[in-house]
Amino acid sequence: MPHDHHHHHHVDPDAGDLRVAAAIGVNVLLTVAQIIGGLVSGSLALIADAIHNLSDAASLVIAVVARRIARRPADPSMTFGYARAEVVAALINYTTLVVIGLWIGAEAIGRFFAPEPVVGWIVVIVAGIALVVDLATALLTWAMAKDSVNIRAAFLHNLADAAGSVGVILAGSLVLLFGWTWVDPVVTLMIAAYILWMSFNEMPGVIRILMLGTPPDMAPDEVIETLRGVPGLRDVHHAHLWQMSEHRASLEAHLVIEEGHWPRADAIKAEAKVRLSERFGIGHATLEIECARHACDHVKVFGAA
Repeated sequence: MPHDHHHHHHVDPDAGDLRVAAAIGVNVLLTVAQIIGGLVSGSLALIADAIHNLSDAASLVIAVVARRIARRPADPSMTFGYARAEVVAALINYTTLVVIGLWIGAEAIGRFFAPEPVVGWIVVIVAGIALVVDLATALLTWAMAKDSVNIRAAFLHNLADAAGSVGVILAGSLVLLFGWTWVDPVVTLMIAAYILWMSFNEMPGVIRILMLGTPPDMAPDEVIETLRGVPGLRDVHHAHLWQMSEHRASLEAHLVIEEGHWPRADAIKAEAKVRLSERFGIGHATLEIECARHACDHVKVFGAA
């Protein structure tokens, strides 16, 4: 089964940074407007949306800083390079989303026991402006989100905020039409639930990279069988397959060369690397060769013990 996870369309880094900077600017302005509107109208849903929107701006700042760090080349202190800075940034952003979701949910529950009046027309106007800005921000980062778990986390911040704005508009409209102030905390709870669902859905993939897990779109047994298919190669063990970053998979393994094929050992290793690159996109492979007569005994295929 062919894999194409190593083929990606990248946005120019400088152009991408400008997009993110523009998104940060409009989100900061929007947050100020939403907080003022929420305080004046008495809408918890609008204030919750504003706090989430502030987290959008923060997430974008974290994302752009991580992008710049990730572009630094490897050095003696970071021999693998800095690409994982983006993965760390994504985890930070998803964690903040979880905290925000829990806080918003707790505040909404409190409103059920201590309801406050809501000025519906202010809520609808401010939330309508917020929705336009959220969608514009999402569009600015949409192309980059396809190739970066870091930008995708920031993008999902904005997508969740857009959904929140729709909910706030609905709540404000129902308050205007029917005086249903209870809709405000209900919508707030829905926003919180959506934020939590989205965050818990995305976090496992980020944690998998940080925990040196195998690439999710790659079958480890299939990688080993592909190596075993190289002529002159008897077996493979002591294999470690992991993601160095979101789009770079790596492998280290011991290759056991058949007896009588040792003169071709370097050629066999070279063929193994070609197959890894062409079939799985593994461009970084560290392969140690062993003669079958002196190969390691009682060693598992995966892992060191």
